[in-house]
Amino acid sequence: MSTGQALWRRVPPWAVNAGLVVLAALDAWINLYGEATPFMWACAALGCAGLFLRNRFPRAVLLLTLPMTLFMDVAVAPIAALYTLATRTRNRPLLAGCALLNAAASTLAWPLSDSLSGDQTWTLIQFVYTLATAFAPILFGQLVQARHEVARQLVEVEVAREHERALYAQTVLARERAQLAREMHDVVSHQVSLIAVQAGALQVAAKDPDARDAARTIRTLSVNTLDELRHMVTLLRASGGKETELTPQPTLADLQQLIANSGIETTLTGKLPPGISTTAQRTVYRTVQEALTNVRKHAPGARAEVRLSHDAQHFTVTVTNTAPTRPYVALPSARHGLIGLRERAELLNGTLTAEPTPQGGFEIELRAPTRPA
Repeated sequence: MSTGQALWRRVPPWAVNAGLVVLAALDAWINLYGEATPFMWACAALGCAGLFLRNRFPRAVLLLTLPMTLFMDVAVAPIAALYTLATRTRNRPLLAGCALLNAAASTLAWPLSDSLSGDQTWTLIQFVYTLATAFAPILFGQLVQARHEVARQLVEVEVAREHERALYAQTVLARERAQLAREMHDVVSHQVSLIAVQAGALQVAAKDPDARDAARTIRTLSVNTLDELRHMVTLLRASGGKETELTPQPTLADLQQLIANSGIETTLTGKLPPGISTTAQRTVYRTVQEALTNVRKHAPGARAEVRLSHDAQHFTVTVTNTAPTRPYVALPSARHGLIGLRERAELLNGTLTAEPTPQGGFEIELRAPTRPA
């Protein structure tokens, strides 16, 4: 858009109409000065004032300008009325009829007897000339209307293209999610299923009670992992609706089951307000889950304590474990679990700290607002 077009669009419509009224009144005053009757002045005033309503009632305004063209040789008011009507309608016969009426009113002299008694050839020439002049604003108005329609259609085409691109992106995302779901189902599920089967066989065949308990714990954890993996695969294959996303996710009600299946001597104290958001409940669950997983991996034989507390503004979840009582094998770790927990805490406008305790254990603490900001 050019600078001139931008400036023109900033001019309010009432200012444009007021300018046209002033120009039309000046045009009529020049033609009527010194020889007009009160009736002519009234027709001129009515035709000029009607331009204020040209955008809302273009046909009526055109009819109001016809009497003044009959009495005087004016141009501003009829041209503005014809142009406005041409930008508002696609009715070609109507526009042609209005041009004929304007040309007839401009050609005929008042009183009508003067037009009929004069040179008819000159009257016909003047009529053709006036008709051509009347068609000029009509053609220009039709051109402006066509330009606006093309601009509107271009906007609609661009919107349709954006919608098509969004649909294509969703299709690609759904294809990638389906592929990821297949990989998780075919590879991870198979491996975890083998672990569960081997742990079940070990539980039946082992004679040592500790070995049977360890095998039972491994089998329980494998079954739970398969269950969560099944929910995750279902989520990836879903369309991404809100209900589907939230349905398989854990809440505070699942904490007791998580602790019971952890295979760790764990105590749970305190409670959290039931009104915290679903996102906060999932974050609490994942924090406790990650902390207990770290205890199993890095502190064999340790005891854990999960403390829940809250006040009017914040809630706190603290998971503390004692020092390990059995030797453990150092496993490779990129600490992605803690990084993910910190990201979850930041989404809640909260904080997560993880540090060793003076007694040789480890403590993870999540603190976040009770109500979302």
